[in-house]
Amino acid sequence: VPSVVLQKPALETVRSSLRLLNASAYRLQSECRKTVPPEPGAAVDYQLLTQQVIQCAYDIAKAAKQLVTITTREKKQ
Repeated sequence: VPSVVLQKPALETVRSSLRLLNASAYRLQSECRKTVPPEPGAAVDYQLLTQQVIQCAYDIAKAAKQLVTITTREKKQ
């Protein structure tokens, strides 16, 4: 497996992308836990919850795409 040595700007972008990925995954986990009401009969706003889950998934995909773009660009150099 070839090693990719990242330049300073790319390294900062990788760190930023990893932070977004980690935060979004944590938030997605938290949002998914909300699908189970804390007590029987408690109301759950599934429409809002669905929007939140979609946003988390989008942020995860965005961070993953950034990481792929960076590593692909670095391999070409």
